[in-house]
Amino acid sequence: MKKSRESRLRLQRFEVDTKNQKVADLESMIADFRRMMDDLDRQIELEQNRAGITDVNHFAYPTFAKAARQRRDNLARSVEELEARLVQARQEHADALEALEKATQKSESGRDQMRERAMAGSAFSPAPANGGGRY
Repeated sequence: MKKSRESRLRLQRFEVDTKNQKVADLESMIADFRRMMDDLDRQIELEQNRAGITDVNHFAYPTFAKAARQRRDNLARSVEELEARLVQARQEHADALEALEKATQKSESGRDQMRERAMAGSAFSPAPANGGGRY
């Protein structure tokens, strides 16, 4: 019983750690994508200033700026999708953490009950009838 309880707690700790890592990974990806978007915005602005054309529909609008805009827009969509996944991942992490806390409390109360039973059992063990075993 003790081993299975410890195994369950270890498994739940692993799940919490895994879900925490997933949250951290998503946050890191979002931050990286936002940095890339900012870099692309700067590159677009530089290219537009170099060409002197800011109208995307102008026939001479720089090809590099068009491609950079498309990439930035794709990154923006990816960030939106990752943010939705991040909300879900945070909820899953919170749920796993709550389950671990409940299991830990249950395990501790079970240990306390076992300790109390052991203490009660030793307190009520019958004393030798002959006063210590001598005749």
